[in-house]
Amino acid sequence: MDRKDFIKSASILIGGTLSSSFVPGKQTTSKEYSLILKKSIGYGMIKEDMTITDKMKLAKDIGFDGLEFKSPVDSPLKEIVKAKEKSNIQLPSFINKDHWSKPLSSPDASIRQYTIDSISRSLEEAKVLGGDTVLVVPGVVNEKISYQQAYDNSLKSIRKLIPQVEKTGIKIGLENVWNNFILSPIEAKNFVDTIDHPLIGWYLDIGNILRYGWPEHWIEILKDRIFKLHVKGFSRKKMNDEGLWDGFVDLLEGDINWPGVIKELKDIQYSGKWMRAEVKGGDRKRLSKISGQMDKIIALSS
Repeated sequence: MDRKDFIKSASILIGGTLSSSFVPGKQTTSKEYSLILKKSIGYGMIKEDMTITDKMKLAKDIGFDGLEFKSPVDSPLKEIVKAKEKSNIQLPSFINKDHWSKPLSSPDASIRQYTIDSISRSLEEAKVLGGDTVLVVPGVVNEKISYQQAYDNSLKSIRKLIPQVEKTGIKIGLENVWNNFILSPIEAKNFVDTIDHPLIGWYLDIGNILRYGWPEHWIEILKDRIFKLHVKGFSRKKMNDEGLWDGFVDLLEGDINWPGVIKELKDIQYSGKWMRAEVKGGDRKRLSKISGQMDKIIALSS
């Protein structure tokens, strides 16, 4: 089912009106649009020795609007639901935790099916826990998996997930990572356009792009295919001088042109609202610093 047919059929099912919150990328006119950015962090970034509820309350108290869990989750869903209600924090997105160890690009059909099943479970969990997006790495290219194999197998695997995506109404956001796969914004655009489904797009990692490009270029090209944002700092100089993995720095350091990023998000009328810091976590003091850094980035949108 392509984007137009899906939107048409969904509209009929709910009485002929499809809400803007359900159709990703639906844009308002320029006069109506205002860029909204909410702060989120990964649940695993909270290093205090606390219960789930207290960790959520801590994040909320520091100023975060949401948390992102890895999924399938390790705790009972009922426990997470109760903690969410007590802390009044949102769980907008989830990261599938099997897509790296058992990639959707694998030549082994049983491995691909394992992760397809895992992502299906993540979609179900996201629905129960009130989220709307599951982050998925689309595939990995290495000496054992060729680029063509990865491309073909990833497309097939993601298409197999479409029935579950439609059943749950939860989006799949494909992430750009250092997987030697889908290395340009034009290829990223064409990849999701080939799948051609409104609930499958990109979970754009702004920091990861610095290794081989500029986030502004990706935002300009991907437009409403961007569902959510991961943010981190990255220094090309540190990467070149000290090593690839040493390039990661604090949010406001490094080579990201934050005013330029915000401008492009406004230009495409980004409607995903969320940006999740994916940086080194820690205790309350460290997390408060991250919250303050995100506030400075968000202030650029005013």
